[in-house]
Amino acid sequence: MPADRVQTKTPGIFKRGNRYSYTWRDNLGSQHWGSAKTLAEARTLRAASMADVARGEYRSLSRMTLAEYAPRWITSYRGRTARGIGPETLHDYRRALGLDAEGNPTGGGAVGYFGRMMLAEIGAPELRGFADHVASRGVKRDTVRLALAPVKALLATAHEDGLIRSNPAAGLRNLLPPDVEREAEKVKALAPEELRALLDALPAAWRLFFGFLAESGLRIGEAVEVRWRDVDLGSRWLTVERRYYRGRVGLPKGRKSRRVPLSVSIARALWELRKATRAGDDDLVFTAGGGARIDTSNLMTRVLKPAAVEAGLGEWVNTKKGRRAETWVGFHSFRHTCATMLLRSGWNAPQVQRMLGHSDPGFTLRRYVHLLDSDLPEPGFLDALPVAEGGNGMETRGAETGRDDGTAIAAEMA
Repeated sequence: MPADRVQTKTPGIFKRGNRYSYTWRDNLGSQHWGSAKTLAEARTLRAASMADVARGEYRSLSRMTLAEYAPRWITSYRGRTARGIGPETLHDYRRALGLDAEGNPTGGGAVGYFGRMMLAEIGAPELRGFADHVASRGVKRDTVRLALAPVKALLATAHEDGLIRSNPAAGLRNLLPPDVEREAEKVKALAPEELRALLDALPAAWRLFFGFLAESGLRIGEAVEVRWRDVDLGSRWLTVERRYYRGRVGLPKGRKSRRVPLSVSIARALWELRKATRAGDDDLVFTAGGGARIDTSNLMTRVLKPAAVEAGLGEWVNTKKGRRAETWVGFHSFRHTCATMLLRSGWNAPQVQRMLGHSDPGFTLRRYVHLLDSDLPEPGFLDALPVAEGGNGMETRGAETGRDDGTAIAAEMA
């Protein structure tokens, strides 16, 4: 049986068991009750509610739970910027919340953690508790951040919808647990000698593709979707307009196209490839055997990882299913290598941001700030790399790479 309310010396505040209750009336005269842990908290909350009523800003808190609101929110959410939100990000948000494609709870994610907790009950301590819960699985720091992202966006919308009085995530700092592994934030790029060894270890048929990745900085989904109509070999420019992701073709990440310069050697190697394959404008530039689309999973397992081990960048591990190549090298390593190369060549953060298709220069700077020290090595380490069969080299590009003369290639193609 609930404990009786006992009037305190403060009007409108009562002691009830080991907690305190407080009451006030809204602008229509309806009485409301609230609960607090301490007398001081009850006084503060009652005064705030009465002040909101006096200013005409009081809104009654919704008793809707996060589990009830999440399916409705994910269906109507369109992002918080002018660019909106892409379907891939929305898919990731739905999964992070713990919802299936129909909006039903899967038992995990934020919906599983917060359970039947009301939106109005979620504050900074609860958000930190959720971050600690995700981190306790031994995941990387970026995984925790991605789990928090949809929850923060959901709470922001709930505040705009008038379901909660304030957004508990607004301005909240240090949400990620301090002991979460921070290695994911550090760029892991191939050193010059590592890139040379890796390209040498690759089968000859794949050297151009991975050399192209290291020079262009394209994401793997963007690289496998490049078509010949996207490549201007005469002026040596590549237009990145699409990517292949989760089984379908869509816009690049960030939903913005961009132009990427190509070195003379890469442009010449691509021209030779097109001449040999007699490909049309709509054909893919890089394909697997028989002209099929590249299966990135097979490429990673059967080509890249074994070559990385052969280059001394990993090791063979015996498992119950057989021998497996283990290495830190992945497709994104070539993108990091490109950024490293450009910054060490003298490019600034906005230039690298446009090259890689980052959302803003600030992200680029935060991710690669450790490369801006004054004691960086001199550029030129990509000279004469075996990026294509026959020993084609790949030139290092500085900020003015577009000024190199490409008329010889254009003349040959005419």
